[in-house]
Amino acid sequence: MTTAFRTLDQADVKGKRVLVRLDLNVPTENGKVTDVTRIERAAPTITELAGKGAKVILLSHFGRPKAGPDPKFSLAPVAAAVAEVIGKPVGFAADCVGEVAEKAVAAMQPGDVLCLENTRFYKEEEKNDPAFVDKLAALGDVWVNDAFSAAHRAHASTEGLGHKLPAYAGRSMQAELEALTKALEQPQRPVAAVVGGAKVSGKLDLLGNLLDKVDVLIIGGGMANTFLAAQGHPVGKSLCEQDLIPTANEILAKATANGKQIVLPVDAVVAEKFEAHAPSRVVGLDEVGPADMILDIGPRSIEHVVSELERLKTVLWNGPFGAFEIEPFDTGTVEIAEAAAELTAAGKLVTVAGGGDTVSALNHAGAADRFTYISTAGGAFLEMLEGKVLPGVEILRAK
Repeated sequence: MTTAFRTLDQADVKGKRVLVRLDLNVPTENGKVTDVTRIERAAPTITELAGKGAKVILLSHFGRPKAGPDPKFSLAPVAAAVAEVIGKPVGFAADCVGEVAEKAVAAMQPGDVLCLENTRFYKEEEKNDPAFVDKLAALGDVWVNDAFSAAHRAHASTEGLGHKLPAYAGRSMQAELEALTKALEQPQRPVAAVVGGAKVSGKLDLLGNLLDKVDVLIIGGGMANTFLAAQGHPVGKSLCEQDLIPTANEILAKATANGKQIVLPVDAVVAEKFEAHAPSRVVGLDEVGPADMILDIGPRSIEHVVSELERLKTVLWNGPFGAFEIEPFDTGTVEIAEAAAELTAAGKLVTVAGGGDTVSALNHAGAADRFTYISTAGGAFLEMLEGKVLPGVEILRAK
């Protein structure tokens, strides 16, 4: 994998101005960063570059500012959090281009770290405007992209700079690409994908691409209901996309034709209300009543999925098995995540997970730290699983 992309191993950075694109779009409250996970992921790249005598210049977007500078979306408090995480001072420039940025960069010594203001204060950032790219490029000699979570966007700082400066993947980007390539392109087989979440409609491309790559597709969450309905099972008042039943049937037929296995629930936990500790019961698939909502998979389904995990070598995980935010409908997700984590810790399974709810669900299950790799990227992770080209990744390929 590392031969396919230029990494810091190939970069000569001593004494050079290195523009590092990070994703510092972190949660804040009252001007304080409340979750430093993304900063911690970026820290090895920052400290390695500074240690090699580079002048490290951080670029990032933050939030979605409407037009021009807005104190609410300033990266100043985030720069302070970066300093805390890396244990060394981080300067801050109140602009990302122009005189203010140029002066701040000119004053840097090798080993210094400087954070520039929010790139999205300029609408030209998202338009990948060539003149804006030139202004950013004028501040650096080398560009390092360490923002995999923004790599599906062709913006000035996430892709445009790669056309102007020598481009390299940072350590976090490298780890992400290696984990995903290992799981998608060169997996130890048999390989399965767990795909959960609410709707089939948002994951059609994902299911189509994964069916070509995996041996087993394990479908959970609300989207499983559409497949169960396609098989003729009652789903009561459950979330179900009736208009996609023909599509679900096509996916099932494609799997059969290609010798792929699709694992669906064989029982369910139902309730008449979607609220914490609502009276619930376990039912067979043909016992779902007209007023029932399927809110989790049942114990036989959990057993079935766990027995599948025991014979697998690689699992890609995206999405929960049930309404995990509300007890007791988190049981399926928690028990299967725990089983996957135990097999991973025992060296029997490679587990790669990512996408919005997935990280929350695995943290909730207390399993995340035992998975092989957890991606903090949402859209970019999904687009890679869907087989799409990511502009911020492509620009780093070794020519």
